[in-house]
Amino acid sequence: MIPTLAPVAGADFEEMLALRIEALRPSLERLGRFSPDVARVRLRSQFRPEWMKHLVVEGERVGYFTVEPREDELRLHHLYLKPAAQGRGIGAWVIDRIKSQGRPITLAALRESRANDFYRRHGFRVVAEQEFDIEYRWEALA
Repeated sequence: MIPTLAPVAGADFEEMLALRIEALRPSLERLGRFSPDVARVRLRSQFRPEWMKHLVVEGERVGYFTVEPREDELRLHHLYLKPAAQGRGIGAWVIDRIKSQGRPITLAALRESRANDFYRRHGFRVVAEQEFDIEYRWEALA
C-alpha cells in the first residue's frame, strides 16, 4: 500500500499527539512509562512541521514521520502509524523513501517496542543502548 504525503501545519499538533499516543501506548505501558503529559512535552520539543509529513491512505491520516536533516546524516525522530495501519507496508515505504536519499540515517527506538524488529529487518544496526531506547544507524553499501 502506497500512501500519499501531506504537509504538516502547527494546527495539526493535537491530532499528531493523539496518533503518537495511540501508536506508543502499548510499548510504554509494558515499560511502566506511559504518560500523556510526557508524550506532549516530547512531541512539542521536536515539533518541526518543515521536517514532518502526514501519511494519508484513502483520505485518512494514518501516521506521520519526521526527518531532521543534519550535516552528514538524516535523523528519523518519528515514524508512527495507527495500529490499524501497521503491517501494511507503509512503514517500509517510508524507510525506502528516506534511504533513497543515500545519506546515513540514525534513530532511536523504545526498548521492547515492535519497532526494533522492524528497523533491524530494514538493515539498521544497533550502535548504542540506553536505559529506555536503542540507537540505530543505517548506511548505504558502497
